[in-house]
This record gives sequence, structure tokens and C-alpha cells, in this order.
Amino acid sequence: MPEFSSEEKIILIQYGIKKYEDEATLLEKLKSILSEKDIQRNIDTLIGTQRVRRIGPEILQNNESHTELPELPDNLKPVIDNL
Repeated sequence: MPEFSSEEKIILIQYGIKKYEDEATLLEKLKSILSEKDIQRNIDTLIGTQRVRRIGPEILQNNESHTELPELPDNLKPVIDNL
């Protein structure tokens, strides 16, 4: 697994949520690049900071009315494209 900074992990998860709103699908896709513990911790952080909201039991959604998605750094573009 490549090493990502804390901010890069948050950005990866936000863009992963944009691509796959279903939490189970998101976890499955991100497992190849982040540990499940990292994924869960960062989802909890995003929910706590209101950058992501939970819609029902299994659906996550970026809270774009509250905060905009951060710009995707060039080094993360291929990772998101391959999800």
C-alpha cells in the first residue's frame, strides 16, 4: 500500500464517496489502497466535520452545500480513476 498523508487520505475518501455513495462498495474499492481502520476513521472525521453526511444506513454523500470538495492533487488522480 502506498503511503498517503492524512489530508490525502481524506481527499481520497471524499472523491471515493463522490464516485460510490454506497458505503460497502466504497470500503471494498478503497481496501486496496487504505486499511479498513484508516477508511472508517476518516469517514468518521468527515462526518464529524460535516464534510460528509450519512443518508440512510448505508449511503454516504459529500456535503457540498456545506463545504466544497478539495482540489484533487495530481498524484491522486490516477488512484481515483482506478477505483
